[in-house]
Amino acid sequence: MRYFETRKARIEIIPMIDIMLFLLVFFAMMTLRMIPTSGQLSRLPTSTTAAAMPPPKLLIEINAPGVYRVEGAMLTLAEIESLARQRQPDKLMVTIAGGEDATMQEVMHVIDAVRHAGVTQVGLAARPGQ
Repeated sequence: MRYFETRKARIEIIPMIDIMLFLLVFFAMMTLRMIPTSGQLSRLPTSTTAAAMPPPKLLIEINAPGVYRVEGAMLTLAEIESLARQRQPDKLMVTIAGGEDATMQEVMHVIDAVRHAGVTQVGLAARPGQ
């Protein structure tokens, strides 16, 4: 009568490990999405009057002359202008992050493009200086 023998209960840990790894990956991915997209530029210009701003709704990075990066995609000035028009320009807050290699003319081109779209809140990213 082997059928009536009681077997000792076992706790299977392999499925539990799978679930824990899935949760670890899920929380890591969610944490990375919470970090602002301004990780590309490490050489921002410095300013002694730099102040903290609320997180921008649209971050435009100037990586090199004529190279504009918005939300991970490289766009032209016309595409930046049309993107700003699609996102309620009267409520849109734009921050422009230009590296040390960016010229003032490049920054002005971006400001003109977003202003033509109707954006009124434009900020410039800078590191606090001495």
